[in-house]
Amino acid sequence: MRFKKFFLYSVIILAFAYISICIYMYAMQRNILYRPHVIRPPLVEKLNAKIQEVEIPSTDNVRLKSWFYKNNQNKYTVLFLHGNNGNLETRIYKINEFKNLNLNYLIISWRGFNGNNGAPTEQGLYDDARSAIKWLEKNNIPKNRIILYGESLGTGVVAEVAQNEKFAAVVLEAPYTSLVDVAKIRYPYLPVNLLLKDKFLTIEKMKNISAPVFVIHGILDGQIPVYMGKKVLDEVKSKKYGYFPELNRHMIRYDSQFISELQKFIKSLN
Repeated sequence: MRFKKFFLYSVIILAFAYISICIYMYAMQRNILYRPHVIRPPLVEKLNAKIQEVEIPSTDNVRLKSWFYKNNQNKYTVLFLHGNNGNLETRIYKINEFKNLNLNYLIISWRGFNGNNGAPTEQGLYDDARSAIKWLEKNNIPKNRIILYGESLGTGVVAEVAQNEKFAAVVLEAPYTSLVDVAKIRYPYLPVNLLLKDKFLTIEKMKNISAPVFVIHGILDGQIPVYMGKKVLDEVKSKKYGYFPELNRHMIRYDSQFISELQKFIKSLN
């Protein structure tokens, strides 16, 4: 009899603990997913171009702090959509290379990042990206001259906004099949499908992208497994390229080999 009571109490306690964990994760999931740094870190690298600091209006009265570089001699403009942490300054080493490759660029910071008002959500990020595209179009840069570049979390946003549109190209750095799949790896003990608010179902959207696609993914990526990047590439129906460097982790090294591959991809668009 005592054993039965002990067993029953143990089950009740474990069930209560599990439900409590689920409730906590549901309530806190966006704080875990989106990690903006409002305070700017010291600059590790300096910009090699004279940029315009602009604020792009988005939905919900949000204004996005952004950097814009334009040389009228350049054909293409990169719209850079960053990942789930950091800020504009932490991407300087990347956008410097865009300038070196004769590419214009617009790099935006998401709502809630870089001191922007608002709170990031899946729909909010889609709105921010579409607002940036509209801003470029108003500045006489049509979609067929825009290269959408998504980094990590930003790859899911690019997959959404690139669907059924005629962009110049799509670049995906460390893409995932969906955030549901990523969360299942990190939290195998949770009912992720029921709890997750922002699902970013990238894999389902790739077939709707007509622009050439360049997928980049480090073999040693410990945050988003490289097999996800390869699955994303497999689903592309348009012209596609893949680059999977063996010694790279989550963020690709912008070394001479990668720059050469990116340059080849850009040249293939002409």
